[in-house]
Amino acid sequence: MNESKNLLERIKEGIQEKKGKNIVIADLTNIEDTICNYFIICNGNSPSQVMAITESIKDYVRTETGIKPFAVDGTKNSQWVAMDYGDIIAHVFLPEQRNFYNLEHLWADAKLTQIPDLD
Repeated sequence: MNESKNLLERIKEGIQEKKGKNIVIADLTNIEDTICNYFIICNGNSPSQVMAITESIKDYVRTETGIKPFAVDGTKNSQWVAMDYGDIIAHVFLPEQRNFYNLEHLWADAKLTQIPDLD
């Protein structure tokens, strides 16, 4: 399994551990001039759940791969947290922010993969 796929899997597990919902992976690898190869997007129902998901992603990725995010932004208000892992950026939203920014549809050419909710 290549490094990006392994990292995506660990991020997904971190999200699922804290019951993050509506997980979507946007594959940007065939699109020119993007800032990364993948977005993984999910939402939590409250600012505290958004933070719990963010911490869980950090823990899963660090424990399983030794990788730490280059940057984490948005933890002050916890409505939209972006975690930069280089090739992959994880986005954890409150539902209202996610609907407003609609990242999945920013790149019409991106291949989107829905991950079913666990419960």
